[in-house]
Amino acid sequence: MTENTGALSGRHALVTGASRGIGAAIAAALAAQGAQVSLIGRDAARLAEVSARIGGADRAVPIVADVTRADSVREAFAAARRQLGPVHILINNAGQAASAKFTDTDEALWNRILGVNLTGTYLCSREAVADMLEAGFGRMVNIASIAGLRGAAYISAYAASKHAVIGLTRALALEYATRNITVNAVCPGYTDTDMVRQAVGNIVQKTGRSESEALAAITATNPQRRLIAPAEVSNAVLWLCRPGTESVTGQSIVIAGGEVT
Repeated sequence: MTENTGALSGRHALVTGASRGIGAAIAAALAAQGAQVSLIGRDAARLAEVSARIGGADRAVPIVADVTRADSVREAFAAARRQLGPVHILINNAGQAASAKFTDTDEALWNRILGVNLTGTYLCSREAVADMLEAGFGRMVNIASIAGLRGAAYISAYAASKHAVIGLTRALALEYATRNITVNAVCPGYTDTDMVRQAVGNIVQKTGRSESEALAAITATNPQRRLIAPAEVSNAVLWLCRPGTESVTGQSIVIAGGEVT
C-alpha cells in the first residue's frame, strides 16, 4: 500500500514491539505514509537498525522500554512526546507466546504472557488516550491473534491474553466512539517472524521432524498452506490508520488465509 504517500503527515505514531517482525513492518509502513514514528522495544541495537532503515531519528525515534512496567511506559511516552509531540496513533504490537500443557503453565509463565500481551496493551493505551482526547483524533490498533478468537490446545495463557485484548478493544471502541478515536484489533495467523521460527525450532527439537515438516505442521491449518507475510499485517494496520476508515471501530480483522471465517 503505497498510494497517497503523505496521508499521515503531521501524525505521531507510537509502535510497541517495533524492533523486528510485524512491529518493524508496521513502523515502516506508517513512516512511508508521512507519520513520524516512535519505536518502542527492549533491544536498543535492533531499534536503532529499524530507525536507520526507515530514515533515521528525525522520522523514527528509538526508545527502549518495558511495556509491562507502568513507570517505564510513562517514561517512554514522555520521551516520545518531547521529540515528536503528542501521540495520535498507537499500535500495541509488543507480544510474547509460549506453548505448554495447562498443568505445566505455572504462575510465572502465566504472568509473563499476560504482562506483555494484556497489561502492556492496557498501560500504553492509558498513556495514549489523553493525547488523543486533547487532539480530537486517535487511532489505536491492537495486534491480537486468531488465538484471540478461538481456543487452542497448549497455549492457554496466550489465548487468554489475546481474548482479553479483543475484549479491551471492543470496550474502548465504544467508550470513545463519539470522540473521533477508533480502536481495532488485527488478528494474524502464523506469521513469518522470529516467534514462529522459534516455534518451528521447538517442534524440530521435541519431535525430531525436519524443519520443512515442522513448518508444514504449523501451516496445515491455513487453507492457503503458508505463513502470513508481515507486510500483509502492516497493510491492514495502515488502512485502519488512514483517512476514510473513521467508521471502522471495535473490529477484529483476521489476516489468516481463510483459517477463521
